Amino acid sequence: MDNSLLDRAHGLIRESFLAGSGPGGQNANKVATEVQLRVNVYALRISPEVFARLKELAGSKLTTSGDLLITARAHRTQDANRTEARAKLDEMLTAAHRQPKKRTKTRLNRAGKTQRLKAKKARGDIKSRRGKVNGADW
Repeated sequence: MDNSLLDRAHGLIRESFLAGSGPGGQNANKVATEVQLRVNVYALRISPEVFARLKELAGSKLTTSGDLLITARAHRTQDANRTEARAKLDEMLTAAHRQPKKRTKTRLNRAGKTQRLKAKKARGDIKSRRGKVNGADW
């Protein structure tokens, strides 16, 4: 992934500050320190594969209009929350650009297959001998 996408995303950010919950005591009640970032994903012009991965990563944070909502309220200051929210955005975009590894099928040899089937048969025999205990069995 190149930095031009991150620069484009940072250029499209719309910020709003909310009086959020979290640490800060009375300060949290008085000062709007919680940051909410909105980025229109459609304006980023990303490939469909990356968009699908981003959609899965974002979950409910992606609105139907294509806005990605990221909030940060862990810190007492707006600036710290702003940098945390931008870091979350960067992390989400880089994770969406990372292609998942292809799963390679495992091939079981004949000896392993017979050993597994023998173990299953033995376990089934043990389970078939279970049942209700009668007084005559004592």
